[in-house]
Amino acid sequence: MSDTTPRLGLTKKLSDAYGTLLDIILHKANQGGAVLHHIVDEVREDSSALKELSKDEASLLTAYMKRDLIDAGNYLNRTSKELKGWLGFDLELIESGLWYKFSAVADKTALELLQIKQQAESAGYSTGELAGMGTLLCDECAAPLHFHKPGHIPPCPKCKHTHFHRQPYSMHER
Repeated sequence: MSDTTPRLGLTKKLSDAYGTLLDIILHKANQGGAVLHHIVDEVREDSSALKELSKDEASLLTAYMKRDLIDAGNYLNRTSKELKGWLGFDLELIESGLWYKFSAVADKTALELLQIKQQAESAGYSTGELAGMGTLLCDECAAPLHFHKPGHIPPCPKCKHTHFHRQPYSMHER
């Protein structure tokens, strides 16, 4: 068995749990639940909601999801464009159910996310973390990494750098 097999298994598990987490958040938000980050924290604490994840994995997943939703909400508020522009690639490449869930949660929380705009602007992405859908750019050489579904962030394929940021919003709208 290769050294990457456990990492690939964890990435698949976290990717699957990302969709489950979106379902739960959307359901709680539709019931008039607490603000987004409190809902995400509630779900993290509910071991039955993410039963196949360890406590550490659930904490990582919820942190990654908060980062993605903050960034998406910031995009919506900053640009007044449709959320699909945030991805940086064709919407047809994403499973429609996952996109529906993500966009519904992002739309419901756009106003809420304005309050934590500062966090979104300083949010960075590093090799070894999980990123949701969209495009990241290498901080060193600006090479793009496209995520059509949640996945493990590898080192930059061009320069092997390990730190990334979301593609700037103005580049999404070419």
